[in-house]
Amino acid sequence: MTSHPCRLYLLTPPRLDNLSGFAQRLSQALDGGDVAALQIRLKDVTDDDIRAAYHALAPIAHNADVAVLINDRVDLAQELGADGVHLGQDDMSLRDARKQLGSDAMIGVTAHNSRHHAMMAGEGGADYVAFGAFFESATKTPKIQATTDILSWWSELFEIPCVAIGGITANNCAPLVRAGADFLAVCGGVWNTPDGPSKAVQVLNTTITSAYSAD
Repeated sequence: MTSHPCRLYLLTPPRLDNLSGFAQRLSQALDGGDVAALQIRLKDVTDDDIRAAYHALAPIAHNADVAVLINDRVDLAQELGADGVHLGQDDMSLRDARKQLGSDAMIGVTAHNSRHHAMMAGEGGADYVAFGAFFESATKTPKIQATTDILSWWSELFEIPCVAIGGITANNCAPLVRAGADFLAVCGGVWNTPDGPSKAVQVLNTTITSAYSAD
């Protein structure tokens, strides 16, 4: 198990039809408790939509000391001055992304359930590797299913942080925390909860803390 407390890594929904309204919801979420990072993870939108989202959301996140990453788009991460980028297996190579963004950028890489891909990312200088999906998700149909074994294996052997992703909520996250996840990437588990994003973040953080003492 990781010796560092697990933290939340928020993902935006794939579309933000009401950007100003979502900005308010982000503020509420960050008021709910500890959050390490926010990934702007918009799908099937224009570059200007991503730019607008960054300009609206990054100041809120940075004011709360939350890092902001752009999904997939190294070019926009560089243009906007984002803290980093998250790369899927079909995106720009980690080597090229690092060359373009520099040593200070945070670069994470999707490994799905592949130990080989995770080790290659770690050896290539990734700042974190992401495993998943662990559960069914309302925002993305998972192509690959991962199990907690891969989190335990990674956390026991490597120092680079690992992120668990895919359908994570306060009701199902405890096994991921106990297995060694350093971060929980959460989308619907915050934005779609009936009690609102502030309460969702609060409950997730409480569940994380409780998971360490559950055994």
